Amino acid sequence: MSVAEDILRTVELPRMIQVRQHFDRAKITDVAGAVLSELEKPEISSKVCAGHRICLTAGSRGVSNIALVLKTVAGYLRSKGAIPFIIPAMGSHGGATSEGQAAILGDYGITEKYCGCEIISSMEITGTGTTPDGQEVYIDKHAAEADGIIVINRIKPHTAFRGPYESGLMKMMAIGLGKQYGAEACHKNGFKLMAEMVPAFGKTILKNCKILFGVGIIENAFDETYMIKALTPPEIITEEPKLLKIAKTRMPSIRFDTADVLIVDRIGKNISGDGMDPNITGTWATPYASGGFSSERVAVLDLTDESGGNAVGIGMADVTTDRAVNKISTDASYPNCLTSLVLNIIKIPMHFRNDEFAIKAAVKACTGGNRDAGLRIIHISDSLHLEDIWISEPMLEEAVRKEGVEIVGKPLPFAFNGEGNLSAYV
Repeated sequence: MSVAEDILRTVELPRMIQVRQHFDRAKITDVAGAVLSELEKPEISSKVCAGHRICLTAGSRGVSNIALVLKTVAGYLRSKGAIPFIIPAMGSHGGATSEGQAAILGDYGITEKYCGCEIISSMEITGTGTTPDGQEVYIDKHAAEADGIIVINRIKPHTAFRGPYESGLMKMMAIGLGKQYGAEACHKNGFKLMAEMVPAFGKTILKNCKILFGVGIIENAFDETYMIKALTPPEIITEEPKLLKIAKTRMPSIRFDTADVLIVDRIGKNISGDGMDPNITGTWATPYASGGFSSERVAVLDLTDESGGNAVGIGMADVTTDRAVNKISTDASYPNCLTSLVLNIIKIPMHFRNDEFAIKAAVKACTGGNRDAGLRIIHISDSLHLEDIWISEPMLEEAVRKEGVEIVGKPLPFAFNGEGNLSAYV
């Protein structure tokens, strides 16, 4: 046992209680049908011409039903005599390589066989004009050479800035389509000005490139498709901010305002751009977005396999495990940070050989008199799955009064397996 582990050995952990958070589960049951309904709108269908090569964008986030959406759009284009192809539109993700970005799409089931069209993954870019203040704007070379581009993305709050356009269609044009070089150009002034840069770059692309229309996706609190809207280029400008407001109302949340310790089982790029969504966890990496839930200490226990070693977000934890640290790939993580100019999200926190010592370290590091069984602890699987969470026993009285929270378990102690990793509460 190490010296640090000896210090932590006697730290006591409170009993935990499973609670269920209730969110509205309204969703689209026929996703393909909803997509086709939007594509058949006259102002949308009229944009598709037989014989034209049309580029579809695919991002790096784990968007629900994204492969099906792309397959449906590609099939519709083929039925009209057009020739669709898909490109990764994800800035510097996938290690800023064509192979890495293609692999991300494959992990999401976005394959040529499934979607029925070619996938062209390349980091080549071409200039497409300048913003009103003279900044060069770039997009994927193959997209620029196509007869038309259809932008497809989820619309949701961003993790590092606030503005009328956050994560969505405008940002995919401004950053995703620009590959590493174009994304870096948009990020060069930092997140302080990102609310201005995203629409400036996006509108330049709308003006100078062959954007046919966009397909915006909104999800509910259960990571399910809630709404799909096809928008003409002018509507991307006017309607996306309205859709962002709707998206904010559909997000899940931790229904408690504060905790002393937040335990997160796993983080990853397939969960959030920041590994764990600070809109949920309060782990903000920049001062340009804030609010919501807050905790004094955060313990992250693992990195998802789907993240491919991209550990962006680990730096926002106070403690983690050797298991998570050993999964970190600097090749996957560093390009993302160097492009966004946010470096603290990949700093490696204090790490321990198992979950037990990581959790105890987070408890030990709490200030004030909260180092005993009275500690307020919240335990979540990740920032996407928040229906069933665990709270420490001292939070029970508050939970009983909290609207939208149901007590479904009894107080149980932490249970660690033979290796000291969290297995269950028994």
